[in-house]
Amino acid sequence: MSATRTLTDFIRALRSAEVQVSPAEAIDAAGAMRLVGYADRTALKSALRPALAKSEAEAEAFDRLFDLYFARQASAPRPQNSDADRDQTAPPQDMLELAQSGDEAAIQAAMERAGQASGVQDIRFSTQTAYFAQKMLKQLGVEQMEAKLLEALQARTPEGEAEAGEMIAARRDMLMRARAYAEAQFDVFGQGATEAFREDVLTSKPISALDLADLKRMRALVEKVAKRLAVKHSRRRRNRSTGQLDVRATLRANAGLGGVPFRLHWKQKKRDKAKIVVICDVSSSVARYVRFLLLLLHSLGDVIPELRAFAFSSRLGEVTDELDSDQFEGVMERILRQHGMGSTDYGQALWDLKTSYPDIIDRRTSVIILGDGRSNYGDPRMDLFKEICARAKRVIWLSPEPESMWGTGDSVLPRYRTHAHAMGRISTLTDLERTLDRVLALYD
Repeated sequence: MSATRTLTDFIRALRSAEVQVSPAEAIDAAGAMRLVGYADRTALKSALRPALAKSEAEAEAFDRLFDLYFARQASAPRPQNSDADRDQTAPPQDMLELAQSGDEAAIQAAMERAGQASGVQDIRFSTQTAYFAQKMLKQLGVEQMEAKLLEALQARTPEGEAEAGEMIAARRDMLMRARAYAEAQFDVFGQGATEAFREDVLTSKPISALDLADLKRMRALVEKVAKRLAVKHSRRRRNRSTGQLDVRATLRANAGLGGVPFRLHWKQKKRDKAKIVVICDVSSSVARYVRFLLLLLHSLGDVIPELRAFAFSSRLGEVTDELDSDQFEGVMERILRQHGMGSTDYGQALWDLKTSYPDIIDRRTSVIILGDGRSNYGDPRMDLFKEICARAKRVIWLSPEPESMWGTGDSVLPRYRTHAHAMGRISTLTDLERTLDRVLALYD
């Protein structure tokens, strides 16, 4: 395999594992590879890591994939300018001769050529290894050998049977080698894609349908979503070096430079800092959704400088400080015990917010309410909710129930809906991400 193809495929593997490699970084890596070559794997690894890995997580992925990808060079070294490197289109030698040659370097080179020709780098799931192994055998000439095997069996002679036995053993050996090669390629190229597919499925899976195994994986996924939102909205806030020129500010800044405008100033619209108040119904029907909303909001501390969190079933209490603990699961259990045991009363919760925290909501505040709006036929205190909507920047109500259930039984969501700025169903982690993206966009 040429040096260019080697690096290109390695970068492809990195990207499949969500390591972001830009074209400029790929060019830098190619330059580093030309300088050090790839005979010395330690030197190559040290040269490529700074160009291709920009964070601790990316460095870990880089190290894992580098060791997997370049394992062949360590186990079966051969000169960089070998015939196999110069001639990628050379037809394979007789498969039986190849299998019986005992030349591991030649066999490995043939496997690489067969893998490239069969597109094994496109593998995405572990269940595809057998499929690609069969394609590789075809590239190695298994069909021609099988034709000879059939002739040897039809001859019905001791010599033919002996030759057939050799070919059967050779086919079995080469199939095992092809499967091992395909499995190794899955570790390099497919594992990241498989994990991304699993995450896509999990983010779209209803939170109410998550099982114990899903819940264990969700925290890491929530943190990844939070990082994505933080990067997106932090970047928007920093992008303020364009727009309408502020002539007065520019002249003042360059007064000592003879009026030459070396330092330009732009007119900028003042942006509010994000301020979010989240009010969560932690009764049993909503508690699981609250867990993920609070975890996601807490993980967005860099872009939400002011976050206040409240929980209630009957009486409302603040839980902001408790979210700072690293033991989030224990914190959630404590919140549910302290605030989720009473009979749900939205009117009482709104009254507690008004009397205990009268100045918490202002024109900068986005209020997120997570609850099903079922208040056990108590007074929903529409007057208090209307006042909150009038004072806040935006009030968004999220319900775990489908819209067809709103207003049925003791649900008063249609009444709250007339005053809320937005009301929608929350079912998946994707729904949570979309909602918070819209809220944060108000402050960009």
